[in-house]
Amino acid sequence: MENMSGQTLASPAVLILLGPPGAGKGTQARMLEERFGLVQLSTGDLLRAAVGAGTPAGLAAKAVMEAGGLVSDEIVLAILKDRMAGPDVAKGIILDGFPRTDGQAGALDALLAEAGQRVTAAISLEVDDAAMIARVAGRYTCAGCGEGYHDEFKQPRAEGVCDKCGGTAFKRRSDDNAETARARLEAYHAQTAPLIAHYERAGVLERIDAMGDIDAIAGALGQIVARVSV
Repeated sequence: MENMSGQTLASPAVLILLGPPGAGKGTQARMLEERFGLVQLSTGDLLRAAVGAGTPAGLAAKAVMEAGGLVSDEIVLAILKDRMAGPDVAKGIILDGFPRTDGQAGALDALLAEAGQRVTAAISLEVDDAAMIARVAGRYTCAGCGEGYHDEFKQPRAEGVCDKCGGTAFKRRSDDNAETARARLEAYHAQTAPLIAHYERAGVLERIDAMGDIDAIAGALGQIVARVSV
């Protein structure tokens, strides 16, 4: 099985991107999708798609959400299992936002083992907290296509015009501010520490400095994916 650079992947890759909000997981996942033919799967997208498709797991999730509850790990895993059977994920997946706990990581390991698979690599995008707060507070996106920009690090080539779709309307998330970013970082470090330990014990943890140039980070990620997947 070849990736889009002509490299051969021995089996479908299962990548997990770990990193706090603003670390660039979404940007890097899209670049990995393009380079290796992988598919990014986020919990929110999986839930919405399953609910929209009316699958048994999707209907179960819909009932829980309509009742104001939290969708259980069992339902999320059932939805993920259904999604991984799709022909478009034959080259592999990038998980973003799941697992979030050590228990979810163990359940994911068991689900993959049933299919004769395993986590190929859990890649931690390492950040400097103070710099990350500044990074998050400057983010904004194109209102039309969702392309991401930043006041300091990535502005449109033509002022006020999206590079990707040519749109001229932009928006900022109300929670992209320093106070919220600080709280998110504290929560992330507390929640992710067990995951880091889990994947370190499994021998699949990789660490990347995520404070550098986007293309340099992408290059380092690509090297890891090529090395662990062939």
